[in-house]
Order: sequence, then structure tokens, then C-alpha cells
Amino acid sequence: MKLVAPFCIKQLAALMLCCTIGQAVSTSPVCAATASGPSALALAAVVVAHSGSLLGAFDTRAILRLFGGKRPIIKRVNTIRVAVDSITCKMSDVDITARSCELAFKNHKRNLVGRDANELYGTLALAGVTSEGAVGSIAASIMRLECTIDPAVIEQKSGGGATCTFETNQ
Repeated sequence: MKLVAPFCIKQLAALMLCCTIGQAVSTSPVCAATASGPSALALAAVVVAHSGSLLGAFDTRAILRLFGGKRPIIKRVNTIRVAVDSITCKMSDVDITARSCELAFKNHKRNLVGRDANELYGTLALAGVTSEGAVGSIAASIMRLECTIDPAVIEQKSGGGATCTFETNQ
């Protein structure tokens, strides 16, 4: 029987430790998800309504009018892109008045509370984002949200024209 040198044992132990740490770190993989149709339009519209200066006034008004069931004032020929770095919403199941959301954009952040936060939280749920709970709190979050809105397709009333992709920690 051949003995393994102490140096090799140390290397093997270090390799096993790295593998264990790697598994511990990767227990919550990032999952890509999509939303389309009415839930994607709702998500884009709610984000745009609370974003401040994410889009220009022309594009913001077009998305909000489409979401409200109206046509854009000026016919659109190009798509509108809505992008958010991350959205994190939290509610308490102990203090039932506590609810908040943080939207992180490229250049700024926006914090919502109360009814506005509830609207965004509900819209995330409509788009298929699942909540996670801990003692006393419920949270939902997404990263790298990108929505593409095509007003010309939406105006055809065929169910298309809005798609969103995002990542979740699940």
C-alpha cells in the first residue's frame, strides 16, 4: 500500500474545501424569466409611472396611454424599451401597514411606500414573480428587468406587443 505525501493531502483538502464553498454559494441560482402580454404591459407601465426620468415624456405618455386602454396621441413606429437594474419589494405580515419597494435604475434609485409599493408588488406577482417569506416579512425581487413595448402591435389588439425579461434568485 502506497502512502500519500502530506503535501498531496493538503492539496486534496483545499480542493474539497473549495468545492464545498462553491456549492454553498451556488445554492440559490439565478433564474431567467419572462412575462408577456397584459402582465408585461402592466409591469412596464407601473415601473415607468414611478421611475421619474427613465424615459422621455413622449415615451412615458405613450406607455401610460396604452396601459389605460387608449392609443398614443402620435402614432408610434418604433418600440419602447424599459430597463431597471433591480426591484425589491417587502411587506410585513406582522405590521400589516408596512410595505415598501426600491427600484434601482442606472443613474438613480426610487423608494415607494404604501399604495404605490403595493401596486408594484402586486404587478410583480401578476408577472409571475414568486414571494419569499421569513419571520415577519414577505419579499419579492427581480434583477435586470428589460421590457420591450411595441405600440403598433398592441394597437392591433391581438394580445402581443409587450414582453419583459428579468432574473430572479430561485
